[in-house]
Amino acid sequence: MSHSDDVAVSSHSPHKLNLPTKMAYGVGDLGTAISANILVFYQLIFLTNVAGLSSGLAGSVRAVAGIWDAVNDPVVGVLSDRTQTRWGRRYPWIIAGAIPLGIFFFLSWIVPEFSPVPKTQEISLFAFYIAISVLFNTAYTAVNLPYTALTPELTQDYNERTSLNQFRFTFSIGGSILSFILARIIFATVTEPRQQYLMLGAVCAVLCMVPPFLCVLGTRKRVAEVAAQSGSEEADAPPLPYFQQLRIVFSNRPFLFVIGIYLFSWLAVQNTAAIIPFFIKDWMKLPPQHYAQLPLALQGTAIIMLSVWSVVSQHVGKKAVYFMGMTVWIIAEVGIFLLQPGQVGLMYFLAVLAGFGVSTAYLVPWSMIPDVIELDELNTGQRREGIFYGFMVFLQKIGLAIGQLFVGLALQWAGFESGADSQPPTALFAIRLLMGPIPAVTLILGLILAYFYPITREVHAEILLQLRQRREQQR
Repeated sequence: MSHSDDVAVSSHSPHKLNLPTKMAYGVGDLGTAISANILVFYQLIFLTNVAGLSSGLAGSVRAVAGIWDAVNDPVVGVLSDRTQTRWGRRYPWIIAGAIPLGIFFFLSWIVPEFSPVPKTQEISLFAFYIAISVLFNTAYTAVNLPYTALTPELTQDYNERTSLNQFRFTFSIGGSILSFILARIIFATVTEPRQQYLMLGAVCAVLCMVPPFLCVLGTRKRVAEVAAQSGSEEADAPPLPYFQQLRIVFSNRPFLFVIGIYLFSWLAVQNTAAIIPFFIKDWMKLPPQHYAQLPLALQGTAIIMLSVWSVVSQHVGKKAVYFMGMTVWIIAEVGIFLLQPGQVGLMYFLAVLAGFGVSTAYLVPWSMIPDVIELDELNTGQRREGIFYGFMVFLQKIGLAIGQLFVGLALQWAGFESGADSQPPTALFAIRLLMGPIPAVTLILGLILAYFYPITREVHAEILLQLRQRREQQR
């Protein structure tokens, strides 16, 4: 397939995405990014050092919430595929979930007094945080999953999808950076730990609720144009039974590779994020302000590198970009494990280095999924964005839930003491392992899968050409 053929296929879509539409799509990830980022980085240390849960119970809260989040993803994916309203398939879900998203996020940071008996209080708090996490993750899925499924509904162009995801993750990482700036300000100005997290929760809850509405308003017209232009034949086709859809999804070999690549990348991202405050406090012996400053250096680098990697991807392809980013990130992980207290400058340098790789973990896997969806359409005659996105996130979240539980249990097994000023050597060594070598291993596994990923730029162009020919024959 020549480059000219690729251009011809791409030009079959409606006019190129304009800047306002890309901005509107990108801003849709801002609120969910803020809430998810704060929870990943601060909930575990909040539950242990502020609410008073053991590290095992705190890890269990994260695990149960993650498992429920995974379970409801395929359900919402299938239901959003089948939703028929004048607002389309995705938008009603986004609108309905936006306000509850902010409310339940705020409730995640309160510490109710249930009982004067310490053990009863701990068990009651554990049940409370489980319930709030389940409700929050239900709202999160209702907003985020239909939002992610908008990508192939906005454009069918291979390179434009990478650009669209660049905008998405620019806002996503931008939301993370904003949340760190807010955390830095609040941690520096408020001294009482409960009030610190309560204020952070309140401010970020408000910021969670507005972006989904802006995304709907800014992208609705474009989605309608693409739907009218594509003339998708599946609109009149009866949907396949649920379990038959599952069989098709898991028989799609490239899809399985993308799941694995995303899972291993995000195990490294999220489990490292959860352990960073412990690493800063207990190993590096630094004050809480660094809880925000270190991730800010990492995410700041990642947001800058998104633009760089997006341009490089157009020349060398997604797979090569992923390899380059992951290699740099693995080097950084090894360096982090070798860090000693007092090496603050080196710590920040390694965080910047890791940001080079983190940006590819954001950009590349999500740019691959629309290609997989079109391969499925070519093979089956139906488009099922919701179920593919749903099951990708389902398996990813199951893996992350197990990973978060492992972090909590590993700290407990190593003798971590909640709220203590100092930790035993076994706990300190566990914290260092969770910050460096263990994430590096998961990144290497992701690289192995990326090496065998079969959909190149040329293969994708051929898929689009065949889809175009079939649609023209059916008209």
